[in-house]
Amino acid sequence: MQKHTKVYMQFFDYGEQDFIPCEMCGSKATDIHHIERRTRNKVTNDFVENLVGLCRDCHIKAESDSMFNMFCRIQHLENVTNQVYALIEYKRRYENRK
Repeated sequence: MQKHTKVYMQFFDYGEQDFIPCEMCGSKATDIHHIERRTRNKVTNDFVENLVGLCRDCHIKAESDSMFNMFCRIQHLENVTNQVYALIEYKRRYENRK
């Protein structure tokens, strides 16, 4: 498994056999897209804020349409924010049980 795929799956707590929805249309995601393209030098963009799960059609569109790619970024950051809030809430509830 590629590093960026692992980063994405770990953040959203997906297993290898889980259905991962396309963040744009809801069909099955087949690619983890780098919102900002990877560079040719050693610098990587493999952080969760830059990785979005997309189906093949949405991935092709994101690669060719800069406005759609920006919309992917906005939708993805909303999903990341929701995941962070869910983790905070889970931690708060867990700590209250102690």
